[in-house]
Amino acid sequence: MDAFLVSTGVVALGEIGDKTQLLAMMLAARYHRPGLICLGVLIATLANHALAGLAGQLVARLLDPDILQWAVGISFLLMAGWLLIPDKLEEAPRPMRGLGVLTATITLFFLAEMGDKTQIATVALAARYENLVAVVGGSTLGMMLANVPAVYFGARAADRLPARLVHGVAAALFAIMGGVTLANAAGWV
Repeated sequence: MDAFLVSTGVVALGEIGDKTQLLAMMLAARYHRPGLICLGVLIATLANHALAGLAGQLVARLLDPDILQWAVGISFLLMAGWLLIPDKLEEAPRPMRGLGVLTATITLFFLAEMGDKTQIATVALAARYENLVAVVGGSTLGMMLANVPAVYFGARAADRLPARLVHGVAAALFAIMGGVTLANAAGWV
């Protein structure tokens, strides 16, 4: 249950103000089909985070457990710093001729999530926790908790959330997890 709850909380907080959340708002403004957009976000996130989780478990199997603990601890600390850097969407998504709203959302969201903070967090969480289903389920729920309101309420909802504070809390959580993981690796805990 820890893997599910930690993954949900960390990803939901990390997604606030993230470029994929901005993309979800832009898709909602362009297509006006919130149900299909949310379904597309769900499908893209499940696929993307399943791959990220598998990558994290592969890393966990390939590395010596002691080295893995140090790597995961350091990656959590790096993620804490990265969360403090605000995201911006570089350009608006272009209409995709011949593709429906669902296909466009899945494609754009999957590609935007590649190498994103929440995908990297999912890799680290899957390396840390053995339960792949709990990590992927939790990280996907976290993405949906952040993106569904963005799709339905758009910029108004996002503007009311103090993104700097939310990112600070997420960064603090990652820093605490990194510190505890490194303390455990050093044998202090």
